[in-house]
Amino acid sequence: MSEPAAAPPHRRAEPCLDGLPAAAVARLQAAARAIRDGDEHAARQALDAALGLAPEHPETLRLYGVLHLRRQRPAEAQAWLRRALARWPDYALAHSDLGTALQATGDGEAALASWRRACALAPDAPMPWFNLGRNLQQAGATAEAAEALQRAAALAPDLLPAQVLLGDALAHLGRLDEADARYRAALALHPACGDAWRGLANLKTRPLSADERTRLAGLLRRDDLAPPDRIALGFALGKACEDQGDYAAAFAALGEANAQQRRLAPWQAGAFHALVEAVRAADAALPEPADPALGREAIFIVGLPRSGSTLFEQILAAHPQVEGASELPDLPETLAEESRRRGQPFPQWLARASAADWLRLGKRYLERTARWRAQRPRHTDKLPENWLYAGLLRAMLPGARIVDARRDALEAGWSCYKQQFYRLPHFACALTDIAAYIRDYERAMDAWRAAGPARIRTQCYEALLADPEREIRALLDFCGLPFDPACLDFHRAERSVRTASAAQVRQPLRRDTARAERYGALLDPLRLGLGLPPLGG
Repeated sequence: MSEPAAAPPHRRAEPCLDGLPAAAVARLQAAARAIRDGDEHAARQALDAALGLAPEHPETLRLYGVLHLRRQRPAEAQAWLRRALARWPDYALAHSDLGTALQATGDGEAALASWRRACALAPDAPMPWFNLGRNLQQAGATAEAAEALQRAAALAPDLLPAQVLLGDALAHLGRLDEADARYRAALALHPACGDAWRGLANLKTRPLSADERTRLAGLLRRDDLAPPDRIALGFALGKACEDQGDYAAAFAALGEANAQQRRLAPWQAGAFHALVEAVRAADAALPEPADPALGREAIFIVGLPRSGSTLFEQILAAHPQVEGASELPDLPETLAEESRRRGQPFPQWLARASAADWLRLGKRYLERTARWRAQRPRHTDKLPENWLYAGLLRAMLPGARIVDARRDALEAGWSCYKQQFYRLPHFACALTDIAAYIRDYERAMDAWRAAGPARIRTQCYEALLADPEREIRALLDFCGLPFDPACLDFHRAERSVRTASAAQVRQPLRRDTARAERYGALLDPLRLGLGLPPLGG
Protein backbone atom coordinates (compact mmCIF):
# COMPACT_ATOMS: atom_id res chain seq x y z
CA MET A 1 0.00 0.00 0.00
CA SER A 2 1.52 3.26 -1.12
CA GLU A 3 1.73 6.56 0.71
CA PRO A 4 -0.31 9.43 -0.76
CA ALA A 5 1.48 11.59 -3.26
CA ALA A 6 3.51 14.39 -1.75
CA ALA A 7 1.69 17.72 -1.76
CA PRO A 8 2.52 21.28 -0.76
CA PRO A 9 0.84 22.76 2.35
CA HIS A 10 -2.89 22.85 1.69
CA ARG A 11 -4.18 26.38 2.01
CA ARG A 12 -7.73 25.40 1.23
CA ALA A 13 -10.94 24.59 3.02
CA GLU A 14 -12.34 21.81 0.85
CA PRO A 15 -10.93 18.27 0.96
CA CYS A 16 -7.94 17.70 -1.28
CA LEU A 17 -7.97 14.20 -2.71
CA ASP A 18 -5.20 14.67 -5.28
CA GLY A 19 -3.02 11.60 -5.64
CA LEU A 20 -5.43 9.21 -3.93
CA PRO A 21 -6.43 5.96 -5.63
CA ALA A 22 -9.95 6.05 -7.02
CA ALA A 23 -11.00 3.35 -4.58
CA ALA A 24 -9.82 5.42 -1.62
CA VAL A 25 -11.73 8.46 -2.92
CA ALA A 26 -14.88 6.36 -3.15
CA ARG A 27 -14.41 5.16 0.43
CA LEU A 28 -13.96 8.72 1.71
CA GLN A 29 -17.08 9.86 -0.10
CA ALA A 30 -19.00 6.95 1.40
CA ALA A 31 -17.65 7.83 4.85
CA ALA A 32 -18.74 11.45 4.50
CA ARG A 33 -22.27 10.33 3.56
CA ALA A 34 -22.42 7.92 6.51
CA ILE A 35 -21.26 10.63 8.93
CA ARG A 36 -23.92 12.97 7.57
CA ASP A 37 -26.57 10.25 8.02
CA GLY A 38 -25.40 9.33 11.53
CA ASP A 39 -24.33 5.80 10.61
CA GLU A 40 -21.17 5.35 12.69
CA HIS A 41 -20.65 1.70 11.76
CA ALA A 42 -20.72 2.39 8.01
CA ALA A 43 -18.49 5.45 8.47
CA ARG A 44 -15.87 3.44 10.37
CA GLN A 45 -15.88 0.68 7.78
CA ALA A 46 -15.34 3.17 4.95
CA LEU A 47 -12.64 5.10 6.82
CA ASP A 48 -10.79 1.93 7.81
CA ALA A 49 -10.81 0.87 4.17
CA ALA A 50 -9.54 4.31 3.09
CA LEU A 51 -6.71 4.12 5.63
CA GLY A 52 -5.75 0.72 4.23
CA LEU A 53 -5.59 2.11 0.71
CA ALA A 54 -3.76 5.33 1.67
CA PRO A 55 -2.28 5.20 5.19
CA GLU A 56 -2.31 8.44 7.19
CA HIS A 57 -3.96 10.48 4.46
CA PRO A 58 -4.99 13.77 6.12
CA GLU A 59 -8.53 13.75 4.78
CA THR A 60 -9.16 10.31 6.21
CA LEU A 61 -7.77 11.46 9.54
CA ARG A 62 -9.91 14.60 9.44
CA LEU A 63 -13.07 12.62 8.73
CA TYR A 64 -12.29 10.37 11.67
CA GLY A 65 -12.13 13.54 13.75
CA VAL A 66 -15.48 14.72 12.36
CA LEU A 67 -17.01 11.33 13.15
CA HIS A 68 -15.91 11.61 16.78
CA LEU A 69 -17.26 15.16 16.91
CA ARG A 70 -20.66 14.02 15.67
CA ARG A 71 -20.69 11.31 18.32
CA GLN A 72 -19.80 13.88 21.02
CA ARG A 73 -16.30 12.59 21.67
CA PRO A 74 -14.34 15.84 21.31
CA ALA A 75 -11.10 14.64 22.97
CA GLU A 76 -10.81 11.78 20.47
CA ALA A 77 -11.70 14.18 17.67
CA GLN A 78 -8.84 16.46 18.64
CA ALA A 79 -6.34 13.60 18.47
CA TRP A 80 -7.38 12.65 14.92
CA LEU A 81 -7.47 16.25 13.73
CA ARG A 82 -4.00 16.94 15.11
CA ARG A 83 -2.73 13.90 13.21
CA ALA A 84 -4.25 15.37 10.04
CA LEU A 85 -2.60 18.73 10.68
CA ALA A 86 0.74 17.08 11.36
CA ARG A 87 0.58 15.92 7.72
CA TRP A 88 -0.94 19.09 6.24
CA PRO A 89 -0.26 21.97 8.67
CA ASP A 90 -2.12 24.50 6.52
CA TYR A 91 -5.30 22.49 5.95
CA ALA A 92 -7.95 25.13 6.72
CA LEU A 93 -10.88 22.74 7.04
CA ALA A 94 -9.02 20.66 9.63
CA HIS A 95 -8.20 23.83 11.60
CA SER A 96 -11.89 24.76 11.52
CA ASP A 97 -12.94 21.32 12.76
CA LEU A 98 -10.27 21.42 15.44
CA GLY A 99 -11.76 24.69 16.66
CA THR A 100 -15.10 22.95 17.10
CA ALA A 101 -13.46 20.10 19.03
CA LEU A 102 -11.57 22.51 21.27
CA GLN A 103 -14.72 24.50 21.98
CA ALA A 104 -16.51 21.29 22.97
CA THR A 105 -13.89 20.61 25.65
CA GLY A 106 -14.11 24.14 27.05
CA ASP A 107 -10.93 25.59 25.54
CA GLY A 108 -12.57 28.63 24.02
CA GLU A 109 -9.43 30.70 23.42
CA ALA A 110 -7.67 27.87 21.58
CA ALA A 111 -10.85 27.25 19.57
CA LEU A 112 -10.99 30.89 18.43
CA ALA A 113 -7.31 30.70 17.47
CA SER A 114 -8.05 27.64 15.30
CA TRP A 115 -10.96 29.35 13.56
CA ARG A 116 -8.89 32.46 12.97
CA ARG A 117 -6.15 30.30 11.50
CA ALA A 118 -8.66 28.63 9.18
CA CYS A 119 -9.95 32.03 8.02
CA ALA A 120 -6.40 33.23 7.31
CA LEU A 121 -5.59 30.08 5.32
CA ALA A 122 -8.82 30.03 3.31
CA PRO A 123 -10.22 33.57 3.29
CA ASP A 124 -12.70 32.73 0.53
CA ALA A 125 -14.29 29.81 2.38
CA PRO A 126 -17.51 30.78 4.22
CA MET A 127 -17.66 28.11 6.93
CA PRO A 128 -14.53 29.10 8.88
CA TRP A 129 -15.83 32.67 8.95
CA PHE A 130 -19.23 31.44 10.10
CA ASN A 131 -17.74 29.29 12.86
CA LEU A 132 -15.55 32.16 14.00
CA GLY A 133 -18.42 34.66 13.99
CA ARG A 134 -20.87 32.37 15.77
CA ASN A 135 -18.45 31.66 18.58
CA LEU A 136 -17.22 35.24 18.92
CA GLN A 137 -20.87 36.19 19.36
CA GLN A 138 -21.27 33.59 22.11
CA ALA A 139 -18.10 34.92 23.77
CA GLY A 140 -19.50 38.45 23.79
CA ALA A 141 -17.13 39.88 21.15
CA THR A 142 -20.07 41.16 19.13
CA ALA A 143 -18.36 43.72 16.90
CA GLU A 144 -15.73 41.23 15.74
CA ALA A 145 -18.44 38.59 15.38
CA ALA A 146 -20.43 40.85 13.07
CA GLU A 147 -17.40 41.35 10.84
CA ALA A 148 -16.79 37.60 10.56
CA LEU A 149 -20.46 36.86 9.91
CA GLN A 150 -20.58 39.56 7.23
CA ARG A 151 -17.71 37.79 5.47
CA ALA A 152 -19.55 34.47 5.71
CA ALA A 153 -22.80 35.96 4.39
CA ALA A 154 -21.01 37.73 1.54
CA LEU A 155 -19.20 34.54 0.51
CA ALA A 156 -22.34 32.39 0.80
CA PRO A 157 -25.48 34.57 0.52
CA ASP A 158 -27.68 31.47 0.76
CA LEU A 159 -26.13 30.34 4.07
CA LEU A 160 -29.26 30.83 6.17
CA PRO A 161 -27.68 30.61 9.67
CA ALA A 162 -25.13 33.27 8.73
CA GLN A 163 -27.89 35.73 7.79
CA VAL A 164 -29.79 35.09 11.04
CA LEU A 165 -26.77 35.28 13.33
CA LEU A 166 -25.55 38.40 11.57
CA GLY A 167 -28.96 39.92 12.21
CA ASP A 168 -28.61 39.03 15.90
CA ALA A 169 -25.13 40.55 16.13
CA LEU A 170 -26.24 43.76 14.42
CA ALA A 171 -29.27 44.02 16.71
CA HIS A 172 -27.03 43.62 19.75
CA LEU A 173 -24.84 46.43 18.43
CA GLY A 174 -27.88 48.69 18.02
CA ARG A 175 -27.70 48.66 14.20
CA LEU A 176 -31.39 47.89 13.95
CA ASP A 177 -32.03 48.79 10.29
CA GLU A 178 -29.22 46.46 9.21
CA ALA A 179 -30.46 43.73 11.55
CA ASP A 180 -33.97 44.03 10.12
CA ALA A 181 -32.56 43.68 6.60
CA ARG A 182 -30.63 40.51 7.49
CA TYR A 183 -33.65 38.84 9.08
CA ARG A 184 -35.65 39.63 5.96
CA ALA A 185 -32.87 38.27 3.77
CA ALA A 186 -33.13 35.04 5.78
CA LEU A 187 -36.89 34.97 5.22
CA ALA A 188 -36.33 35.41 1.49
CA LEU A 189 -34.31 32.17 1.64
CA HIS A 190 -36.72 30.36 3.98
CA PRO A 191 -40.06 32.11 4.60
CA ALA A 192 -40.83 29.88 7.62
CA CYS A 193 -37.47 30.38 9.32
CA GLY A 194 -38.41 30.59 12.98
CA ASP A 195 -35.12 32.17 14.04
CA ALA A 196 -35.59 35.03 11.54
CA TRP A 197 -39.15 35.69 12.73
CA ARG A 198 -37.89 35.52 16.30
CA GLY A 199 -35.29 38.16 15.44
CA LEU A 200 -37.88 40.49 13.91
CA ALA A 201 -40.19 40.03 16.89
CA ASN A 202 -37.34 40.84 19.29
CA LEU A 203 -36.86 44.22 17.63
CA LYS A 204 -39.51 45.17 20.14
CA THR A 205 -39.63 48.87 19.35
CA ARG A 206 -40.73 48.02 15.78
CA PRO A 207 -44.29 46.73 15.38
CA LEU A 208 -45.03 43.84 13.06
CA SER A 209 -47.47 44.83 10.34
CA ALA A 210 -50.93 43.53 9.50
CA ASP A 211 -49.44 41.95 6.38
CA GLU A 212 -46.83 40.16 8.47
CA ARG A 213 -49.56 38.91 10.79
CA THR A 214 -51.36 37.46 7.78
CA ARG A 215 -48.16 35.82 6.53
CA LEU A 216 -47.45 34.29 9.94
CA ALA A 217 -50.98 32.92 10.24
CA GLY A 218 -50.68 31.38 6.78
CA LEU A 219 -47.33 29.78 7.55
CA LEU A 220 -48.70 28.26 10.75
CA ARG A 221 -51.40 26.49 8.73
CA ARG A 222 -48.71 24.44 7.00
CA ASP A 223 -48.27 20.87 8.22
CA ASP A 224 -44.61 20.57 7.27
CA LEU A 225 -43.11 23.00 9.81
CA ALA A 226 -40.36 21.77 12.10
CA PRO A 227 -41.43 22.16 15.78
CA PRO A 228 -38.83 24.87 16.58
CA ASP A 229 -40.01 26.93 13.61
CA ARG A 230 -43.67 26.46 14.52
CA ILE A 231 -43.03 27.61 18.10
CA ALA A 232 -41.04 30.67 17.05
CA LEU A 233 -43.68 31.64 14.47
CA GLY A 234 -46.33 31.33 17.17
CA PHE A 235 -44.52 33.77 19.45
CA ALA A 236 -44.04 36.17 16.53
CA LEU A 237 -47.74 35.92 15.67
CA GLY A 238 -48.57 36.77 19.28
CA LYS A 239 -46.49 39.94 19.03
CA ALA A 240 -48.04 40.84 15.66
CA CYS A 241 -51.54 40.47 17.08
CA GLU A 242 -50.64 42.62 20.10
CA ASP A 243 -49.08 45.22 17.82
CA GLN A 244 -52.39 45.33 15.92
CA GLY A 245 -54.40 45.66 19.16
CA ASP A 246 -56.06 42.22 18.92
CA TYR A 247 -55.35 41.03 22.45
CA ALA A 248 -57.58 37.96 22.45
CA ALA A 249 -55.86 36.65 19.32
CA ALA A 250 -52.45 37.49 20.81
CA PHE A 251 -53.27 35.54 23.98
CA ALA A 252 -54.43 32.55 21.92
CA ALA A 253 -51.30 32.53 19.73
CA LEU A 254 -48.97 32.85 22.72
CA GLY A 255 -50.87 30.17 24.61
CA GLU A 256 -50.45 27.68 21.79
CA ALA A 257 -46.75 28.49 21.30
CA ASN A 258 -46.06 28.15 25.02
CA ALA A 259 -48.00 24.88 25.23
CA GLN A 260 -45.92 23.42 22.41
CA GLN A 261 -42.72 24.60 24.07
CA ARG A 262 -43.77 23.20 27.43
CA ARG A 263 -44.49 19.78 25.92
CA LEU A 264 -40.85 19.57 24.85
CA ALA A 265 -39.64 19.82 28.47
CA PRO A 266 -42.17 20.53 31.24
CA TRP A 267 -41.08 22.76 34.13
CA GLN A 268 -41.26 21.06 37.53
CA ALA A 269 -42.37 23.80 39.93
CA GLY A 270 -42.30 21.49 42.97
CA ALA A 271 -38.75 20.34 42.31
CA PHE A 272 -37.59 23.91 41.82
CA HIS A 273 -39.23 24.99 45.07
CA ALA A 274 -37.36 22.19 46.87
CA LEU A 275 -34.08 23.39 45.30
CA VAL A 276 -34.67 26.95 46.47
CA GLU A 277 -35.45 25.77 49.99
CA ALA A 278 -32.31 23.61 50.06
CA VAL A 279 -30.16 26.57 48.99
CA ARG A 280 -31.78 28.78 51.62
CA ALA A 281 -31.14 26.19 54.32
CA ALA A 282 -27.48 25.92 53.31
CA ASP A 283 -27.15 29.70 53.24
CA ALA A 284 -28.06 29.89 56.92
CA ALA A 285 -24.91 27.92 57.84
CA LEU A 286 -22.37 29.64 55.58
CA PRO A 287 -18.95 30.35 57.13
CA GLU A 288 -17.74 33.90 57.54
CA PRO A 289 -15.79 34.97 54.44
CA ALA A 290 -12.00 34.72 54.52
CA ASP A 291 -11.69 37.99 52.56
CA PRO A 292 -14.70 40.33 53.05
CA ALA A 293 -13.61 42.54 50.13
CA LEU A 294 -13.32 39.72 47.56
CA GLY A 295 -15.51 40.38 44.54
CA ARG A 296 -15.79 44.14 44.79
CA GLU A 297 -15.13 44.19 41.03
CA ALA A 298 -18.44 42.49 40.27
CA ILE A 299 -21.96 43.92 40.15
CA PHE A 300 -24.60 41.21 39.78
CA ILE A 301 -27.99 42.16 38.34
CA VAL A 302 -30.52 39.45 39.08
CA GLY A 303 -34.25 38.85 39.16
CA LEU A 304 -36.99 37.89 36.75
CA PRO A 305 -36.34 38.17 33.03
CA ARG A 306 -38.13 41.13 31.45
CA SER A 307 -37.96 43.15 34.67
CA GLY A 308 -35.61 45.92 33.64
CA SER A 309 -32.29 44.16 34.24
CA THR A 310 -30.94 45.12 30.80
CA LEU A 311 -31.96 48.73 31.42
CA PHE A 312 -30.21 48.79 34.79
CA GLU A 313 -27.10 47.27 33.22
CA GLN A 314 -27.16 49.84 30.42
CA ILE A 315 -27.23 52.62 33.03
CA LEU A 316 -24.28 51.15 34.92
CA ALA A 317 -22.34 50.37 31.73
CA ALA A 318 -22.56 54.05 30.76
CA HIS A 319 -20.31 54.73 33.76
CA PRO A 320 -16.60 55.01 32.85
CA GLN A 321 -15.63 52.53 35.59
CA VAL A 322 -18.01 49.72 34.55
CA GLU A 323 -17.96 47.22 31.69
CA GLY A 324 -21.36 45.80 30.80
CA ALA A 325 -20.74 42.08 30.27
CA SER A 326 -24.39 41.02 29.85
CA GLU A 327 -25.56 37.51 30.74
CA LEU A 328 -22.48 35.58 31.82
CA PRO A 329 -22.51 31.82 32.50
CA ASP A 330 -19.49 31.99 34.79
CA LEU A 331 -21.15 31.91 38.22
CA PRO A 332 -23.28 28.79 37.64
CA GLU A 333 -20.42 27.16 35.72
CA THR A 334 -17.99 27.81 38.58
CA LEU A 335 -20.41 26.07 40.94
CA ALA A 336 -20.89 23.26 38.42
CA GLU A 337 -17.11 22.78 38.28
CA GLU A 338 -17.12 22.35 42.04
CA SER A 339 -19.95 19.83 41.84
CA ARG A 340 -17.93 17.77 39.35
CA ARG A 341 -14.81 18.04 41.48
CA ARG A 342 -16.65 16.78 44.53
CA GLY A 343 -18.72 14.20 42.68
CA GLN A 344 -21.90 15.59 44.23
CA PRO A 345 -24.71 17.58 42.63
CA PHE A 346 -25.50 21.13 43.68
CA PRO A 347 -26.58 21.95 46.38
CA GLN A 348 -25.70 18.77 48.29
CA TRP A 349 -22.10 19.80 48.93
CA LEU A 350 -22.83 23.30 50.23
CA ALA A 351 -22.93 22.32 53.90
CA ARG A 352 -19.38 20.91 53.67
CA ALA A 353 -17.81 23.92 51.92
CA SER A 354 -15.36 25.77 54.14
CA ALA A 355 -14.37 29.42 54.09
CA ALA A 356 -11.24 28.37 52.16
CA ASP A 357 -13.43 26.59 49.59
CA TRP A 358 -15.58 29.67 49.08
CA LEU A 359 -12.46 31.84 48.79
CA ARG A 360 -11.15 29.50 46.08
CA LEU A 361 -14.46 29.55 44.22
CA GLY A 362 -14.65 33.34 44.39
CA LYS A 363 -11.17 33.66 42.96
CA ARG A 364 -12.10 31.16 40.23
CA TYR A 365 -15.07 33.30 39.22
CA LEU A 366 -12.88 36.42 39.08
CA GLU A 367 -10.34 34.53 37.01
CA ARG A 368 -13.01 33.41 34.54
CA THR A 369 -14.37 36.95 34.17
CA ALA A 370 -11.05 38.84 34.14
CA ARG A 371 -11.35 39.70 30.43
CA TRP A 372 -14.36 41.87 31.19
CA ARG A 373 -12.18 44.08 33.39
CA ALA A 374 -9.33 44.56 30.92
CA GLN A 375 -10.44 48.13 30.09
CA ARG A 376 -12.51 49.11 33.14
CA PRO A 377 -12.04 48.06 36.77
CA ARG A 378 -15.54 46.68 37.35
CA HIS A 379 -18.05 44.61 35.40
CA THR A 380 -21.72 43.74 35.48
CA ASP A 381 -23.04 40.18 35.35
CA LYS A 382 -26.75 40.25 34.59
CA LEU A 383 -27.79 36.63 34.24
CA PRO A 384 -31.26 36.92 35.82
CA GLU A 385 -31.37 33.45 37.38
CA ASN A 386 -28.23 34.16 39.40
CA TRP A 387 -30.68 35.32 42.09
CA LEU A 388 -30.63 31.69 43.28
CA TYR A 389 -27.00 32.21 44.37
CA ALA A 390 -27.40 35.66 45.93
CA GLY A 391 -27.24 34.24 49.45
CA LEU A 392 -24.18 32.11 48.67
CA LEU A 393 -22.30 35.13 47.37
CA ARG A 394 -22.05 36.29 50.99
CA ALA A 395 -19.32 33.64 51.39
CA MET A 396 -18.03 33.39 47.82
CA LEU A 397 -17.85 37.02 46.67
CA PRO A 398 -18.75 39.07 49.75
CA GLY A 399 -17.51 42.33 48.25
CA ALA A 400 -19.83 42.08 45.23
CA ARG A 401 -22.94 44.21 44.93
CA ILE A 402 -26.24 42.58 43.93
CA VAL A 403 -28.99 44.58 42.22
CA ASP A 404 -32.38 42.84 42.41
CA ALA A 405 -34.36 44.09 39.39
CA ARG A 406 -38.02 44.32 40.42
CA ARG A 407 -40.97 45.15 38.20
CA ASP A 408 -44.68 44.87 38.90
CA ALA A 409 -45.09 41.09 39.22
CA LEU A 410 -48.11 40.88 36.90
CA GLU A 411 -46.38 42.91 34.19
CA ALA A 412 -43.11 41.01 34.56
CA GLY A 413 -44.80 37.62 34.57
CA TRP A 414 -46.89 38.42 31.51
CA SER A 415 -43.84 39.79 29.70
CA CYS A 416 -42.03 36.49 30.42
CA TYR A 417 -44.97 34.55 28.97
CA LYS A 418 -44.68 36.55 25.72
CA GLN A 419 -40.94 35.92 25.35
CA GLN A 420 -39.57 32.74 23.80
CA PHE A 421 -36.79 31.30 25.96
CA TYR A 422 -34.44 28.69 24.52
CA ARG A 423 -33.11 27.05 27.68
CA LEU A 424 -35.61 24.33 28.49
CA PRO A 425 -37.36 23.47 30.70
CA HIS A 426 -38.36 27.04 31.48
CA PHE A 427 -40.85 28.38 34.01
CA ALA A 428 -42.34 30.91 31.56
CA CYS A 429 -44.39 28.44 29.49
CA ALA A 430 -47.42 28.41 31.85
CA LEU A 431 -49.00 31.23 33.84
CA THR A 432 -49.28 29.06 36.96
CA ASP A 433 -45.60 28.10 36.77
CA ILE A 434 -44.66 31.77 36.37
CA ALA A 435 -46.57 32.63 39.55
CA ALA A 436 -44.89 29.80 41.49
CA TYR A 437 -41.46 30.89 40.28
CA ILE A 438 -42.11 34.52 41.25
CA ARG A 439 -43.20 33.46 44.75
CA ASP A 440 -40.00 31.43 45.25
CA TYR A 441 -37.80 34.20 43.88
CA GLU A 442 -39.35 37.05 45.87
CA ARG A 443 -39.42 35.11 49.15
CA ALA A 444 -35.75 34.11 48.85
CA MET A 445 -34.48 37.51 47.73
CA ASP A 446 -36.45 39.36 50.39
CA ALA A 447 -34.87 37.16 53.08
CA TRP A 448 -31.35 37.57 51.71
CA ARG A 449 -31.74 41.34 51.36
CA ALA A 450 -33.00 41.61 54.93
CA ALA A 451 -29.92 39.71 56.10
CA GLY A 452 -27.50 41.79 54.00
CA PRO A 453 -28.91 45.16 52.93
CA ALA A 454 -25.42 46.50 52.23
CA ARG A 455 -24.92 43.78 49.61
CA ILE A 456 -28.35 43.63 47.98
CA ARG A 457 -30.47 46.48 46.64
CA THR A 458 -34.01 46.11 45.32
CA GLN A 459 -34.15 48.34 42.25
CA CYS A 460 -37.75 49.04 41.27
CA TYR A 461 -38.37 49.48 37.53
CA GLU A 462 -41.44 51.66 38.06
CA ALA A 463 -39.55 53.89 40.51
CA LEU A 464 -36.89 54.47 37.88
CA LEU A 465 -39.55 55.51 35.36
CA ALA A 466 -41.09 57.92 37.90
CA ASP A 467 -37.86 59.66 38.98
CA PRO A 468 -34.89 58.59 36.82
CA GLU A 469 -32.20 60.85 38.24
CA ARG A 470 -32.96 60.11 41.89
CA GLU A 471 -32.99 56.35 41.27
CA ILE A 472 -29.84 56.39 39.13
CA ARG A 473 -27.96 58.37 41.77
CA ALA A 474 -29.09 55.91 44.45
CA LEU A 475 -28.10 52.93 42.30
CA LEU A 476 -24.63 54.34 41.67
CA ASP A 477 -24.18 55.13 45.34
CA PHE A 478 -25.14 51.57 46.30
CA CYS A 479 -22.53 50.23 43.87
CA GLY A 480 -19.85 52.52 45.29
CA LEU A 481 -19.63 54.55 42.09
CA PRO A 482 -19.39 58.34 41.87
CA PHE A 483 -22.20 60.00 39.97
CA ASP A 484 -21.53 60.46 36.26
CA PRO A 485 -23.99 62.32 34.00
CA ALA A 486 -23.39 59.80 31.22
CA CYS A 487 -25.55 57.39 33.21
CA LEU A 488 -28.55 59.68 32.65
CA ASP A 489 -28.02 59.35 28.89
CA PHE A 490 -27.60 55.58 29.08
CA HIS A 491 -29.30 55.04 25.71
CA ARG A 492 -26.35 56.71 24.01
CA ALA A 493 -23.84 54.18 25.38
CA GLU A 494 -22.13 52.31 22.56
CA ARG A 495 -21.90 48.67 23.58
CA SER A 496 -23.20 45.26 22.70
CA VAL A 497 -26.50 44.37 24.37
CA ARG A 498 -27.05 40.63 23.99
CA THR A 499 -30.60 40.25 25.27
CA ALA A 500 -34.16 40.54 23.99
CA SER A 501 -34.19 44.16 25.22
CA ALA A 502 -31.37 45.22 22.88
CA ALA A 503 -33.61 47.57 20.88
CA GLN A 504 -35.46 49.03 23.86
CA VAL A 505 -32.40 50.23 25.79
CA ARG A 506 -31.21 52.20 22.75
CA GLN A 507 -34.08 54.64 23.40
CA PRO A 508 -34.79 57.13 26.18
CA LEU A 509 -37.02 55.92 29.01
CA ARG A 510 -40.64 55.22 28.04
CA ARG A 511 -43.40 55.29 30.62
CA ASP A 512 -45.99 53.41 28.51
CA THR A 513 -44.56 49.93 29.01
CA ALA A 514 -47.51 48.36 30.90
CA ARG A 515 -49.39 45.80 28.82
CA ALA A 516 -51.07 43.35 31.18
CA GLU A 517 -54.23 45.41 31.81
CA ARG A 518 -55.12 45.17 28.11
CA TYR A 519 -55.66 41.42 28.49
CA GLY A 520 -58.21 41.75 31.26
CA ALA A 521 -59.50 38.53 32.82
CA LEU A 522 -57.40 36.38 30.47
CA LEU A 523 -54.56 36.82 32.95
CA ASP A 524 -56.58 35.75 35.98
CA PRO A 525 -54.60 32.47 36.40
CA LEU A 526 -51.48 34.59 36.87
CA ARG A 527 -53.29 37.04 39.17
CA LEU A 528 -54.58 34.24 41.36
CA GLY A 529 -51.15 32.64 41.57
CA LEU A 530 -49.67 35.96 42.67
CA GLY A 531 -52.35 36.48 45.32
CA LEU A 532 -54.06 39.28 43.37
CA PRO A 533 -57.83 39.57 42.95
CA PRO A 534 -59.11 38.21 39.64
CA LEU A 535 -60.98 40.44 37.21
CA GLY A 536 -63.34 37.73 36.05
CA GLY A 537 -65.13 37.34 39.38
